[in-house]
Amino acid sequence: MQNPISGKESVIKAVGLSKEFRDFWNRPKAKAVNDIDFEVYEGEVLGLLGPNGSGKSTTIKMLLGLLYPTAGSITVFGESPRSVRTKMRIGYLPEESYLYKYLTAMETLDFFGALFNLSALERRSRSEQLLEMVGLSHVRNRPVGEFSKGMARRIGLAQAMINDPDLLILDEPTSGLDPIGCKEIKDLITFLQKRGKTVIVSSHLLGDVEDICNRVLILYGGIIRASGTLDELLTVSSSSRITTPLLEPGITERLVKILRDSLKGEQFVIDHPRRSLEDFFLDVVNKARSESVKTYGAEGGGEIAGYLKEESRDVLKDLMSGQKEKEPEMPRIEKAEGKEDDGAAKSRETIDKLVTHATEEKKQMPELKPPENREEVNKKLSHLVSKKDGKDR
Repeated sequence: MQNPISGKESVIKAVGLSKEFRDFWNRPKAKAVNDIDFEVYEGEVLGLLGPNGSGKSTTIKMLLGLLYPTAGSITVFGESPRSVRTKMRIGYLPEESYLYKYLTAMETLDFFGALFNLSALERRSRSEQLLEMVGLSHVRNRPVGEFSKGMARRIGLAQAMINDPDLLILDEPTSGLDPIGCKEIKDLITFLQKRGKTVIVSSHLLGDVEDICNRVLILYGGIIRASGTLDELLTVSSSSRITTPLLEPGITERLVKILRDSLKGEQFVIDHPRRSLEDFFLDVVNKARSESVKTYGAEGGGEIAGYLKEESRDVLKDLMSGQKEKEPEMPRIEKAEGKEDDGAAKSRETIDKLVTHATEEKKQMPELKPPENREEVNKKLSHLVSKKDGKDR
């Protein structure tokens, strides 16, 4: 179904969706989601909000096919969330980053890329781009078990993007991140939306949701209590606000007089606009970076990964047909005739020395010759064996 306003296709559709948990004796224990209807459209950033225990995580698990609905239905890309074809098009960042702590950052991304049947060359390329994007390229060979919470969130976001998903579900994506990381993730989400990706964000940081989401669903007690665009929900139509350049004292006095006469005793406020703390913080950090102040934590992220800028491609075709892409051959490095770089020359010199040393050692070793009379040797051995057997008896 299409959105009647934007004309975009529906990515997620839930009708009468309910989930009830029962105890060992099959008695109703809790109704986490209670008969909700909603749709999410292509290219939309949806905020899924609500206090703890409101049904957000249960809804997300049903979207991922990890839980069966008790009643109602839910489809993702027109199919069941449990379908392999559906899962191939979803990227998921859980609330807690569950990573193999002994794998390095590069090995972690390579592992998740292999789950999506990406070739070795493609996995390496994407991993390098993602590590640069999330600001972890300088620690690519460190085990992720040594990462701070914020760095673990960054690598978690990278693994959620390794398959270039059409639907990205982010559960508390900015949890544990510094303001720089929060800003970078918000910029990334905005970029993905421009590419036509669909993003669902579940967060308790309402300021972040307000910055990036087009529409929100607010759950309480498993029921949708409010939904709509941010303009519809947050605009206060009963008040007006005027922002002007700095006014001269005389103009301000005349304006105040006009307002008093017009408003007839109603209260009004004239003040100076304030910057957000986030903008001020980022200005301070950017100034420190411009002065080349060294840091040992996560660095600022780089550009958006190159493969994310390309047009989306269907990664399911090869998987469903059983044909794997042929891995492209590594480019051969040909040297110009009569020329050789310093690195190659040093390597060749080292190899020649090792070969010469091995040859000299071989010449110095005594040559082992077989005995001239093998029959005599065999007799002596037989005599010794028979003598030992006699003692043993």
